[in-house]
Amino acid sequence: MAARSIGSLTVSFGLVSIPVKLYSATEASKGIHFNMLHKACGSRLRQQYICIKEEIPVAREDIVKGFEFTKDQYVMFSPEELKALEETGTHTAEITEFVPIASIDPVYFDKAYYLGPDKGGAKPYALFTKALRDSKRCALGRWAARGKQYIVMLRPVEDGLIMQQLLYAGEVRSIKELEIPETPVKPAELKLANQLIDAQSSDSFNPDDYKDDVAERIEKAVQKKVEGEEIVATEAPETGAQVIDLMEALRASLEKKGKPAKRVAEKEAVAPAARKQAKKT
Repeated sequence: MAARSIGSLTVSFGLVSIPVKLYSATEASKGIHFNMLHKACGSRLRQQYICIKEEIPVAREDIVKGFEFTKDQYVMFSPEELKALEETGTHTAEITEFVPIASIDPVYFDKAYYLGPDKGGAKPYALFTKALRDSKRCALGRWAARGKQYIVMLRPVEDGLIMQQLLYAGEVRSIKELEIPETPVKPAELKLANQLIDAQSSDSFNPDDYKDDVAERIEKAVQKKVEGEEIVATEAPETGAQVIDLMEALRASLEKKGKPAKRVAEKEAVAPAARKQAKKT
């Protein structure tokens, strides 16, 4: 079935305007969703908001939004005030700069959209896509929609373009917040680790190789329930014994992959001790 456009916008590239159509790149609707039910009769539940001071339900028309500026102290905003603060949608993604694709850490990646050429945009779309591909760069810009302003990255993929929303710097935590101690790595350990990486390496990522086992298990369970069967809990699989010795864990991992690299690493591991013994004699 042909993809259905969810909107349109214009990519502004210098004085060149590229009309494009917007398509969802992901399908969150394929996820499995459960509803909240009343256990006694199986009916759907309706959510209520309760005032924690008066302990009474509050109707939706009596609800306003507020910002907590100090503990239990709020400033309230009316819907009109919040609407006035929203960014006006421009239906334009204005390109501001071009950077190497590898310079953007994937931790900044947010929602992704496919872009396809709209009426009259086939030629500039093809030119822009090829120019990005040849330069090995992506385009960065701003896009205003749904009352918000987004940083967007446009990058070529196969025969088309992806527009990726990016997180702002303040939305990404620094890894420097973690306490990661400096720990020396032995050459023999590093060699075994590299051999293990080589043993499990592929030339490219194939998403079809990965299946959502949990979703499939839930779907089967749902079908069984629909057919009137009971679900029997399965025992948790036994986990292997914890290997404390790092070298032994690496060797065992390589043996599991059928790689005869064990003895080479052993020689490298004992080499320093053997050299010391030779100097003594």
